[in-house]
Amino acid sequence: MLQTEQNVLRKFYFPVMPIGDLKEGPKSVQLFGEPVVVWLDEQGKPAAAIDRCCHRTAKLSLGEVRKGCIVCPYHGWTFNRDGKCTYFPQSQLDNPPKVYKIKSFYCEEKYGYIWIALDEPLRGIPEFSRYGDPGIRQIHQFHEVIHCSALRLMENSFDTAHIAFVHHHTFGDNQDPIPPEFELVPNETGFDMYYDVPVTNKLNKNIKAINVDGDTTVRKVHGTWHMPFIRQLDMTYPTGLVHSIITCATPRDDHSCTLIQFVFRNDTEEEVPASTIIAFDRAVVDEDMLILESTESNVPLDLTLRMETHMHADKPGILMREMLLKLLAEHGEQESLPQLRTPQVYEMKIIERVGEA
Repeated sequence: MLQTEQNVLRKFYFPVMPIGDLKEGPKSVQLFGEPVVVWLDEQGKPAAAIDRCCHRTAKLSLGEVRKGCIVCPYHGWTFNRDGKCTYFPQSQLDNPPKVYKIKSFYCEEKYGYIWIALDEPLRGIPEFSRYGDPGIRQIHQFHEVIHCSALRLMENSFDTAHIAFVHHHTFGDNQDPIPPEFELVPNETGFDMYYDVPVTNKLNKNIKAINVDGDTTVRKVHGTWHMPFIRQLDMTYPTGLVHSIITCATPRDDHSCTLIQFVFRNDTEEEVPASTIIAFDRAVVDEDMLILESTESNVPLDLTLRMETHMHADKPGILMREMLLKLLAEHGEQESLPQLRTPQVYEMKIIERVGEA
């Protein structure tokens, strides 16, 4: 699947930046290959539209905001949040012609971030557990471009088998590569995943973000996948510490995404500074990206093509692919999958348990 060629994916909300990034004026983002301008209207609410003036295609993001409208830097044409041209200085007309308009997009603010859907949304912005709970703080972590497809990042987020190898220097142990058993519970918007996983404290000894002593501990994990490319990984330690990560992969083009990540914690700044928590998760994300950015962007949803092999620990990713393929079919779409390899070379077999053929 190439993420920009599946139109139904445009019907979901994705975060593009922290709301605070608009304080200094309009910004340009890329979403599913579309150039998008984002700004604040007169009520301080975010607005989004195509980042091209309908007159001579200049980038509106190079302009300014005036009375809640975006002003083109080329000829001064002005557009409101609905994309309607409200003023153009070359005429005395009170109402510009109706054809003077640009495409606007669905745009909301939630959790301190700007969320955009390019087409009429199938559902609202995901609801995250822990948000708004007494004693929970929210920490912004990452807003950056990553060079892998969104589905690769999502699969990795629920892949317990990679921990021993990719994260050997932080919390994994490559001498104990057998992944934990897990429970998967599908729902209408994705699935929930439950498991307990033993981890090492190698990273925590250098960056003390987890209030755990000793060489090892156990994480009680509740992962939630929000179709198509958002996850919450809720981790509780034996001490009662909650570290709940929200990871969003917002497609930019077929080969890259914007990573938005923030975390909920039930401790205080005095106990563990936000900078320490960010540094802890930075080390983990960097390990993931070293591998993920080496993968192919084209992720085959249809398992019958036998383009990749699978094992028991891949079941969350397999369920993602099955649910996304069903979503495409429900909206009259076929998977966009240009042939990058010869499928016959690959024998697809799901191994029921690691180490068993």
